[in-house]
Amino acid sequence: MTTVNVPAWLRSLSRLGRCWTAAAMMCLLPAFSLPVLAQTAAPAQEAATAAAVTNLVEVESRPALTFDGQSNWDDAYTSITNGFQRLKAEVERAGLKPAGRPVAMFLFTDDAGFRFRAMLPLSEAPVDPTLGAEFAMGKTPAGRAAKFEHRGAYDEIDATYEAITAWLDDKNLLAEDFFAEEWVAEGSSAGDIETAVDVYVFVKPK
Repeated sequence: MTTVNVPAWLRSLSRLGRCWTAAAMMCLLPAFSLPVLAQTAAPAQEAATAAAVTNLVEVESRPALTFDGQSNWDDAYTSITNGFQRLKAEVERAGLKPAGRPVAMFLFTDDAGFRFRAMLPLSEAPVDPTLGAEFAMGKTPAGRAAKFEHRGAYDEIDATYEAITAWLDDKNLLAEDFFAEEWVAEGSSAGDIETAVDVYVFVKPK
């Protein structure tokens, strides 16, 4: 099989398997997040599933309110969802119109943690909005991407990232140095099996 030049964030995910699971869940991801700590496999974990949409799609950029944060892997789920809650509160306060699911874009990852940009898509970009100091206007990522669906506890998202690594290798594709998670359903906790996250891996042109 051809060896693929996998970006550092994906190598970390595969190598560490995500810091959550009793010292083994992919530290890289935060569910793309992460830290879940169960030392024994629970029914909720067994229910997690991952599937790749093998057809590449063109993802269009959308205006969005953004919030930048950072976290260690153990607190990934909480840090990301707290970022979403802050965005939702600011959108309501500023009278903006949300239009879509929240997105977490991972900007930097290493074994200790990660930096991310939480985004809440808007129906249109406001003109001269008055925003709190920790918020900014931006755009969701765009480009050619493969979509991977994670259904189940965020604690178990390492399985999805492992599937991504295998898929990229099989297709001989190179990934960009960032990735994005669209949160379809946040769930009530990192172990909630009702959580649903779509991971978008943007690929480089050959």
